[in-house]
Amino acid sequence: MKKLLFAALLAMVLAAGMAAQQPPQPVDDAERRAVVAAAADALSKQYVFPDVARKMGDLIRRNLKSGQYQALTDPPAFAERLTADLRSISRDRHLGVRFAPERILEIRTPDEAKKKAAEEFQKKRNRMANHGFQEIKLLEGNVGYLKFNFFSADPESFPVAVGAMAFLANCDALIIDLRENGGGNPEMIQLLSSYFFDGEPKHLNSFYYRLGEKTEQYWTQVYVPGVRRPYLDLYVLTSGMTFSGAEEFTYNLKNMKRATIVGETTGGGAHPQRMEILSDRFAMSIPFARAVNPVSGTNWEGTGIEPDVKVPAAQALDKALGLALEKLAGREKDERIQKGYQWALDRIQAEMNPVTLAAELLKSYAGGYGPRKIVFEDGALYYQRGEGAKMRMIPMSEDLFRFAEIEYFRLKIVKADGRVTGVEGRYNDGSSDFNALDRNDE
Repeated sequence: MKKLLFAALLAMVLAAGMAAQQPPQPVDDAERRAVVAAAADALSKQYVFPDVARKMGDLIRRNLKSGQYQALTDPPAFAERLTADLRSISRDRHLGVRFAPERILEIRTPDEAKKKAAEEFQKKRNRMANHGFQEIKLLEGNVGYLKFNFFSADPESFPVAVGAMAFLANCDALIIDLRENGGGNPEMIQLLSSYFFDGEPKHLNSFYYRLGEKTEQYWTQVYVPGVRRPYLDLYVLTSGMTFSGAEEFTYNLKNMKRATIVGETTGGGAHPQRMEILSDRFAMSIPFARAVNPVSGTNWEGTGIEPDVKVPAAQALDKALGLALEKLAGREKDERIQKGYQWALDRIQAEMNPVTLAAELLKSYAGGYGPRKIVFEDGALYYQRGEGAKMRMIPMSEDLFRFAEIEYFRLKIVKADGRVTGVEGRYNDGSSDFNALDRNDE
């Protein structure tokens, strides 16, 4: 009896698993008509641009009537086609139709226990991601670096933001890295922006909402914990992945002439969106509001934000650091500190314009130099002092080399009449030392 019961239970489990793996029911004519009608109606009532909404509705109704959707029986393929058609007019990357029966069922039949579990899971994910704040440090020349990948709405994220700004309170310039930031909460944007202005509150951005014809404004906060830095040199790094709220932060600072934008043109999404249920199986992400910048009177939707200094995203950090150091050096009166800036600038220039030297030239540098030794191995030079670690020599020019392991030290090959005579160790404090080439290596 127990064996029969176990077999029956096993069969039920297997059947359930097989059912879960079955492809979804095809889309029929009735469902296609219902989804298109619901999408057109929702756009007409909610989409942020009424004239664009009308054109999109007319297009998908026309395509339905002409039979262009007739062959689309696969639900995800039907959703993708509708999305492509809608975006062909709106160019709105926040707008889209998706096949989401499970999510729709969850919304229509809410389970409080599941809802609470999902909220706790999201909060845990936010904490594990440190609420978007990925890296905070000081670079050469006391230039601060702040990288965060989303503007969190979790109340626990705001003390993290305050802590980040406290860490950076004494930097002489700040680079904010948004190259992997996909957006988020406008209140976090408001808080962080407020650290870079003083005096009367500044109007950062507004959102116009189609329903109710209302506008909500965002201004810098009257109070922020810690130190404001209204005159701090700011650099914002962008890429094609910089999107939505990250673009708002960037766009605000650019239009207020408060930051230099370095990198690539951003993604181009300026419209907040909500999920609109179209049927038991299809939903639509519909932008219901638009950003309105108080300076430009418009936003970045569909175009993205052009950087002030356009470079590939991978080079943006070095480029911004170089710009920051050049500006700091131009203001600095102390010659010793100026030399420190130049030391860092030389490294950045070498990294952005790598030098390749011929093997024969590299081999001519190999030899003993008192306690120092240079060897040629596997097409590269390696340096060792005494019993210390052996380090690869990275060329900065034909006769100057740096090291990944020790940024404060560089090695120059010294020549006379075209022949190597020794090496000079150079240090970032301006000091140097010399060792002649061993005679038996001449």
